[in-house]
Amino acid sequence: MYSTEDTGTRKLLSALSHGSIFFNTLILAVGVPIAILLISKDSVIKESAKEAINFHINMWFWWAVAGVLAWILIGIPLLFVLGIVNFVMPIFGIVHSLTKPNTAFRYPLILRLF
Repeated sequence: MYSTEDTGTRKLLSALSHGSIFFNTLILAVGVPIAILLISKDSVIKESAKEAINFHINMWFWWAVAGVLAWILIGIPLLFVLGIVNFVMPIFGIVHSLTKPNTAFRYPLILRLF
């Protein structure tokens, strides 16, 4: 695979894309991978940024579903599961980006819009 970025830059930008979910849950968090997607020319970094954007969108959707279901008291366990997924999966993405910088991390079981 042809790369225009060095390994250090690839590790940093890919990990930053996945870790952006920890910034906050508003626009700033998804803005980081969008900016990285627009700025970078490296295919692995772009794929990591797309995965991070898709993860953000999926999490927003599932948080909305769980919030609605929590009103009728059946979504409360889903809220706990989503909290764990929202915390653990980006950590897996960060670790993968730092240990295997030549491949993009793919989140399991998400709808990929990009």
